Amino acid sequence: MARVMGKTRISVSAFMGAGAGRLELELVAGAQGLDRPIDESAVNRPGLALTGFYDYFAHRRVQILGNAEMAYLTALPEKERTVRLDRIFAAGIPCLIVTRRLRIFPELIRLADRYRVPVMRTPWITKHFINAATIALENLMAPRMSVQGTMVEILGLGVLLEGRPGVGKSEAALELVRMGHSLVSDDVTVVRLDSSGALIGTSSGVTRFHMEIRGLGIIHVPSLFGIASVRSEKKLDLMITLTRQDQLANDNRSGRDNRCRILLGQSIPYMELPVAPGRKVADLIETAALDQLLKRM
Repeated sequence: MARVMGKTRISVSAFMGAGAGRLELELVAGAQGLDRPIDESAVNRPGLALTGFYDYFAHRRVQILGNAEMAYLTALPEKERTVRLDRIFAAGIPCLIVTRRLRIFPELIRLADRYRVPVMRTPWITKHFINAATIALENLMAPRMSVQGTMVEILGLGVLLEGRPGVGKSEAALELVRMGHSLVSDDVTVVRLDSSGALIGTSSGVTRFHMEIRGLGIIHVPSLFGIASVRSEKKLDLMITLTRQDQLANDNRSGRDNRCRILLGQSIPYMELPVAPGRKVADLIETAALDQLLKRM
């Protein structure tokens, strides 16, 4: 079962929450506007707009003020600087970020509170921040869907295990982790489409690095098997549906029908794997991953 979420429209609060640690974002003013929407994943340096040219001002993007923009504003008289900044804020920008932890003008803070536009500061160098912020925004806004299934990394391949409740997905994944492979997500996997066209699987924040095993309850995987036993995310390369032998829709003994599944417009190799008493399902999944690697060669 899958639920398509589509392209995500995020708020400044969501961006700040996702990037506050890694991007070292510090909120300086405009806290009342944290619910403002961000519609585009690209960011903008409003140099031309600060000079008075607004014809192509990308006002729907996160605005970045670096050394050049702040030096230009410093050279202006305070009254003129206020007028230029006022035009920027009045355009309806989602938020504004000052890099290199540069000094923020008092008038900029007043305007941020007046227009309810969040202003943040970061110690990052401008070009590095732009690259990292763009990646963070693309990840947050990427089309995504949730899939009922458990995902593991086997020999560098991301393998998503599907099947009816009770068929043994989590137990098979636990055995694969014990064999030296890594858990990505248990029970529900969130899949997003990145800018390169790859499908990236990850877990929801609540269940990350945990598994629910019948009879054992919820376990914390890295505490039992070490930090190498988990991955925060992985490219999806293969989907396997675990099906009880008597419920197989297609009695394909060779497994060479080259089937695929379409997720978010992308084709993913797919196979059904019969589950029956006495079958070592984890070994079969590992072999299927090895076979997929061989097919790529």
